[in-house]
This record gives sequence, structure tokens and C-alpha cells, in this order.
Amino acid sequence: MRIDIVTGLPDILTSPLNESIIKRAQESGSVIIEIHNLREYTHDRHQTIDDTQYGGGAGMVLKPEPLFECIDALQQARKYDEIIYMTPDGERFTQSMATELSLKQNIILICGHYKGVDERVREALVTKEISIGDYVLTGGELAAAVVVDAVVRLLPGALHDSTSAMSDTFQDNLLGAPVYTRPPEYRGMKVPDVLLTGNHKAIEEWRQEQRIKRTKEKRPDLLDD
Repeated sequence: MRIDIVTGLPDILTSPLNESIIKRAQESGSVIIEIHNLREYTHDRHQTIDDTQYGGGAGMVLKPEPLFECIDALQQARKYDEIIYMTPDGERFTQSMATELSLKQNIILICGHYKGVDERVREALVTKEISIGDYVLTGGELAAAVVVDAVVRLLPGALHDSTSAMSDTFQDNLLGAPVYTRPPEYRGMKVPDVLLTGNHKAIEEWRQEQRIKRTKEKRPDLLDD
């Protein structure tokens, strides 16, 4: 899989995309992640990527020219399955969406900033708009990192145990079961006996019961879905 990220602030993404599972996935060849600096697609001395709004109003807007030229250059090199704009008014990001995106071959993530991007970018280039929650960030970079992390960990070879992702919270609209590790007792708190039995059938039944119980208590809306 290949993920291209278009941003005016590439340094924000350097660390999160070069650690842990994402780093390992890149080293193994499971994913190629390229970050593209919008300022490299400007033609003025100051490398201007934003301007004031037509009609007045607070907040700057990312200009269309650098975005169009960057996307044009990427599309000349390969075909993209999705061109995604990270925006608070996009479709809410879910685990099922992460799974769907993990099956794509090539995707582009556009990071908004300031007041957002010129509307012509959304109309002419963007195929999907994603929000990671009902709140506003300074820019789309951190949101893009969240999407990349959620998608990449689902790719073959990203995790040491490929079955781990299949039991994640939200994978089947249920929250995860409680998890424990050594020691079996700590400060008077014991690991549930069933987990120490070695009876895999009983353990899986217990985990499923706990997942349903936890979902009812914490996120009953997921059961409605």
C-alpha cells in the first residue's frame, strides 16, 4: 500500500509516522508513506500557500494552486483509489472505515489548515472527506496521523500477531474485553480464574461475555448499530 500525505507543515508528521508499528510496516515493505510539502509547489519568493477569504472573515484559506499542482504530479505517477480531505465536517472515522481503506492500493490524504482549503479543491479533487471527531484541530496533520496509524496496523505484516487486530475494540462493533498480564495477583487484585485455566474455549466465551457487558455499560449505541 502507498499513502501520500499533502501538508503545509510536514515536520508535524515526521515523528508519529516513524515510530513503533508504522515504522516497522514501512521497513517491511507493507506500506510506503510519502509526505509532500505544499510549499514546494508554490512559485513566489515567499512560498505562499494561504490567503485571505473572499467576502471577508477571520482565518486564512489554503490556496488552490499548490494543492492542484501537487495532486496533479502525484496522479501523473500512479492511479489513486481515494483522495481524502481531513476536515471536521467530514464523515466520522470508524474502525470499519479503517478496514475498508486498508484494502486500497494508493490513497492521498490532504491536510487542511487555518480555515481550510479553497472549496474548488474539494469539488474537483477530493473523493472522500473524513473527520476523526466532533472538534476542531489546528490542522489536519494530527488527524491524518490517526488515520494512517489505524489503517497501517491492519496491513499484513504490520503486527507481529496478525490475529491481534481482529480482536480489537470496534472491530465487530463491540468493545474489547479486559486484559491482564503477570503477576496473577497484585495488591490483593487477582486475575480472573478462567484466564489461568488454559481452557481456550472457556476463555473465549468469557471474553465474549465481557465484551458484550462492557459495550452495554460504556457504549450501548454500538449495539444499536
